[in-house]
Amino acid sequence: MAGSSEEAPDCGRGVVIMDDWPGYDLNLFTYPQHYYGDLEYVLIPHGVIVDRIERLAKDIMKDIGYCDIMVLCVLKGGYKFCADLVEHLKSISRNSDRFVSMKVDFIRLKSYRNDQSMGKMQIIGGDDLSTLAGKNVLVVEDVVGTGRTMKVLLSRLEKYKPNMIKVASLLVKRTPRSDGFRPDSHMCDQ
Repeated sequence: MAGSSEEAPDCGRGVVIMDDWPGYDLNLFTYPQHYYGDLEYVLIPHGVIVDRIERLAKDIMKDIGYCDIMVLCVLKGGYKFCADLVEHLKSISRNSDRFVSMKVDFIRLKSYRNDQSMGKMQIIGGDDLSTLAGKNVLVVEDVVGTGRTMKVLLSRLEKYKPNMIKVASLLVKRTPRSDGFRPDSHMCDQ
């Protein structure tokens, strides 16, 4: 199965943001005026995010081996991260001697109703998931919290017998409720 449930070191393949990190002073950055008065600091500068996404794309291409990829974007939060990651993957493909075909599909996962876990997860959207058979699948998620939802998704996807499943996440929350799941690639632990 994709990802890992083993106890991994916090630094893994991502940037670690310590709990006591005060962030960057707002005077170091420009930001839209409608945020004035609402922000206290910048936790992760945009440039760091862009650089990490580019590095994630390189790691993913190395892990998957320049093979065709079926990207499965988990909406809604994963959209922008997925779009940026796919652009970097395409750029790597264009600049290599091997063209990598990428198809993107979108799903929503529903396991909560009014902030309460329903205990059962629904996969909403996505074309016929049976088309994942034999494919290299990259699941792109914005935030992995406890890891339980991702584990359920991965077990459901495994039923379609893809060649491989990898998980890329923008953020991994450090939470005492975590089941230890770690995505294959992620930008940072928060």
